[in-house]
Amino acid sequence: MNTCSRIFADEAQINNCKETLQAKQAVFTELTQILSLAANEARLKILFLLHLENELCPCDLSDILGMTIPAVSQHLRKLKDGGIIKFRKTGQTIFYSLKDAAVLLPLFNLLQKPLTIESV
Repeated sequence: MNTCSRIFADEAQINNCKETLQAKQAVFTELTQILSLAANEARLKILFLLHLENELCPCDLSDILGMTIPAVSQHLRKLKDGGIIKFRKTGQTIFYSLKDAAVLLPLFNLLQKPLTIESV
């Protein structure tokens, strides 16, 4: 069992931390939604590929990932519904791209170098 014993609480620090969390609540909510969508390996790969290539169609993603087009489309729909990606249509082809890569850049940077326990 973990216990905590302290002589006194730093009320100013505690209140400052509470205020900081409260001020950033909307960011925590948005980031949690993004990370929950990116927590799926196929969706994380799709996001990373869209980051690398700027935009791809479901057929390209299907070929790259070795998945069926319906499976890729299902993941794209979840990412689009989650507000992470956008699309444009050219003729019969739909191209997908990231809406705002900035929030995911640290994650993409991790993916571009060898991951070790120490770097996490």
